[in-house]
Amino acid sequence: MITRTALPRRTFLRGLGTAVALPFLDAMTPAFASASAPVTRVAFIYTANGVIMRDWTPAENGAGFAFTKTLHALEPFRDRLLVLTGLAHRNGEALGDGPGDHARAGASWLTGVHPKKTQGADIRNGMSVDQMLAQDIGRSTPLPSLELGLQDVRMVGGCDSGYSCAYSNTVSWSSPTTPLPYETNPRRVFERLFGDGDTTDPAVRAVRARQNRSLLDFVREDAGRLRTRLGAGDRRKLGDYLDSVREVERRIQNAERRDAAGVDLPALARPDGVPPTFEEHVRMMSDLIAIAFQADLTRVVSLMYSREGGNRTYRSIGVPDAHHGLSHHQNDPERMARLQLIDQHHVAMFAYLLGRLRDADDGGGSLLDHAMVLYGSSLSDSNAHTHDDLPALLAGGGSGALRGGRHLRYPDRTPMTNLFVTLLDKLGSHRGQVGDSTGRIEHLSDL
Repeated sequence: MITRTALPRRTFLRGLGTAVALPFLDAMTPAFASASAPVTRVAFIYTANGVIMRDWTPAENGAGFAFTKTLHALEPFRDRLLVLTGLAHRNGEALGDGPGDHARAGASWLTGVHPKKTQGADIRNGMSVDQMLAQDIGRSTPLPSLELGLQDVRMVGGCDSGYSCAYSNTVSWSSPTTPLPYETNPRRVFERLFGDGDTTDPAVRAVRARQNRSLLDFVREDAGRLRTRLGAGDRRKLGDYLDSVREVERRIQNAERRDAAGVDLPALARPDGVPPTFEEHVRMMSDLIAIAFQADLTRVVSLMYSREGGNRTYRSIGVPDAHHGLSHHQNDPERMARLQLIDQHHVAMFAYLLGRLRDADDGGGSLLDHAMVLYGSSLSDSNAHTHDDLPALLAGGGSGALRGGRHLRYPDRTPMTNLFVTLLDKLGSHRGQVGDSTGRIEHLSDL
């Protein structure tokens, strides 16, 4: 008999202190009931040190634009992509404070505020848009937000011409005086999502480590009972989802074993316990983002590919130069070509995340259909340290709030914060102003 009985959306599989949240299943929608409104997730992906804009910006406006050399990897996502041109962060400029553009770039990207120039404890910036969303839409999930990064980070001392390291090393601020350090270690992210949900007892953790068994082994019996209540489609979804969790866990364990074995690794700016290459690291974090969204463990994520002024090298793509140093290319064609390779590589990693979101079913669409993902930098011409005409991509369908497939060119020096106010409105998080915003922008969902 068909009834209106349905699984609760927040259903978990449990075992030995482990809780694994479920993705959206058809069984969560009551029979004869209309589908519930989709949940929109939001991610902010930051790439530091600017980009080579001539290889970034499409020549054509509107629909049918040709993908540039740097953006080529995103062509499979054309229908879910907006390229935004003309946006600026005036508060990233000196405004009388002298050098320090990298610090101001990181600090202003999600706040639109000019940070106080200090290396002491009296830092002051503004609340970032991701944390505004954490306050509003993050209340419905176990984690209001996730702050992730790929390079080591410190929040004290000076990092750029009299500016605190806090300004360069995070883009997330929960208040004008509270920067949020990001997590670089996928193991700790994994444990925040799926770890000892009911206990932090070290003895329990030690037992689990000695057993050397997968997290999912502890919930297998519970999953078996649940499968008897699911249709064939839901059983496939559940199996695919648990396989994804297991694969991420396996890769984390492999990375940890390499660290423990003292394997000789390329020189990278990274803390202990993370994957040995940038590519593996960013893919693992992207997989964790997709899983966290799919299980509705959080709806707001920020991820820094690199910190401002960071000097990671990219030998895997033939670029041994330090990133920040290379960004000061002095218009040398060879150095600019190598910097463009880094830009292109970062965009390819972004395409990997979009692919993971596109391939994840979210009930009535994919995670990408129901997401808003902003990718960009708070510097454009890195050599000149300019904060206008910033590189910005907006991906996803936003649960119907965004219509992709277009290059939108706004009037020069339109505040980036106008975009933030507009996105907040579409998410039901209404703020009168964000940073230096002067209004809203048009055309995100129409011509």
